[in-house]
Amino acid sequence: MKILVCISHVPDTTSKINFTNGDTEFDTNGVQFVINPNDEFGLTRAIWFQEQQGAHVTVINVGGPETEPTLRKALAIGADEAIRINANPTDGFFVAKQLAQVIQTGGYDLIIAGKESLDYNGGMVPGMIASLLDYNFINSCVGLTVDGTSATASREIDGGKEILSSSLPLIIGGQKGLVEEKDLKIPNMRGIMTARTKALTILEPVQADAKTKSIQFEKPAAKSAVKLVDADNLDELINLLHNEAKVI
Repeated sequence: MKILVCISHVPDTTSKINFTNGDTEFDTNGVQFVINPNDEFGLTRAIWFQEQQGAHVTVINVGGPETEPTLRKALAIGADEAIRINANPTDGFFVAKQLAQVIQTGGYDLIIAGKESLDYNGGMVPGMIASLLDYNFINSCVGLTVDGTSATASREIDGGKEILSSSLPLIIGGQKGLVEEKDLKIPNMRGIMTARTKALTILEPVQADAKTKSIQFEKPAAKSAVKLVDADNLDELINLLHNEAKVI
């Protein structure tokens, strides 16, 4: 079985986010980048298939040379090879078009992507790939098994879970629950050293027009100052809740 895992290169959630050029561009200075968490759950599941069923795992990313450390980490975790499409991921359609081209010529049985990335939270790329290739697609996937040419997946729905079966090839949009957090793999020294010798192929992008453009970014409004009321001053507390907060 050939598995392709789509990897997004995203800022660590602990990073302080700023914008430049009149709040039109993301400021990468001082920002630590990591594997998108939803993608990391998918990668871990792919490595499980590798260990249990002998699957061949390839990771892929659309991005510049700055994304290669993220791909190397995926290789250190256990992926067999990596592909970087040498282009700026301008929008979801552009990224989906690049990935679809590789999938179409690569003969992959299972394509695992995160249901969304934690930077723009677009949640559109896996579905767009499926539409471009006319592949089966299961989103919000929290469980996946493969038996021969058939897959069984569970996905979150309002009020519960839905169990689905599908033939391969299949695209899934994975998330937390696809594996347990305790099962996420941390690269060890052997994995890091081995990753240096694994193939990282760089491909040039195919022609595709971006369908969207980020015009401006805006930070959330700053939180207002907290007012502290003495525990014995219930009258003042009630007055503030009634006249200022207007919750009673």
